[in-house]
Amino acid sequence: MLQAAITAFNEKGLKFTMDDLAAILGMSKKTIYNVFSDKNSLFLDMVDYLFDTIKESEQKIVKDTSLSTIEKIRHILGVMPESYKEIDFGQLYLLKDKYPDIYRKVEKRLESGWETTLGLLEQGMNEGVIRHVNLTVFKMMMEASLEQFFQRDILVRADMTYAQGLNEVVSILLNGIEEADYGR
Repeated sequence: MLQAAITAFNEKGLKFTMDDLAAILGMSKKTIYNVFSDKNSLFLDMVDYLFDTIKESEQKIVKDTSLSTIEKIRHILGVMPESYKEIDFGQLYLLKDKYPDIYRKVEKRLESGWETTLGLLEQGMNEGVIRHVNLTVFKMMMEASLEQFFQRDILVRADMTYAQGLNEVVSILLNGIEEADYGR
């Protein structure tokens, strides 16, 4: 049902109805309401489903022995499971006003579960593949960037997908903005 809800979201954004979901699933709304009491509870479960899938993808990256530490860091910061590449996250800024409790859950999930990423960053600093930085500040910068995608219509105005915006944030955080040979 949650995967079908993602399909409905992609087709109609936050305005999709339980009728739309029932049509995609080929079942009655009554059956859906036996699982989810309302659209709000469906959205709350979708948030957990999406973030749990991202965490599973992170673990695959960490365990991939073919990747160097810096490649793992780059991949984990920009992790987007393949099945989410088509989701229009650019519309999620509408959550803040229309579904504040769901927005708060997204915010909470963005701010938690950083242990794996911070561990990789520490490993990268110890290996000398990234410079020593304050991890609290790094985490805050990454969180703040992602939260802005969900708070405002930045992605829509920039004509970017969430994946493109995420890749840009990761690139700026890992590479900075200074030209490599400027001033040298």
